[in-house]
Amino acid sequence: MIIGLGIDFVNVNRMRHWTKTDGIIQRFFHPNEVEAAFSRGSSAILSFAARFAAKEALGKALGTGLKGLKLIDIEVKNDHNGKPEIILHETALEAFMDMGGNAVHLSLSHENNAAVAVVIIEG
Repeated sequence: MIIGLGIDFVNVNRMRHWTKTDGIIQRFFHPNEVEAAFSRGSSAILSFAARFAAKEALGKALGTGLKGLKLIDIEVKNDHNGKPEIILHETALEAFMDMGGNAVHLSLSHENNAAVAVVIIEG
């Protein structure tokens, strides 16, 4: 049964600014996300934007927004086929368990100056 649904849209220019500001990327993104995004070269900005949208969408699906969550505790990665997935750590995992979640689904898309993410939580 679906117990949470969230969607978020991010303007890519926001990420351009963040990559030029010391410490912001490291504060909001898991180290694995940072490494994966920068390995994409010129599309790193799109990767950061999509991943940030996923973090915001997860907060909406949890029904709490980002209150009480550390963004670094929400890791977005791609499986061996390229499918995006969310790995929850510490504060995010605790909120997920507290709401009775047992599975989380993620879809990402980006183009030019926009990225969007949809998160569904099953309980």
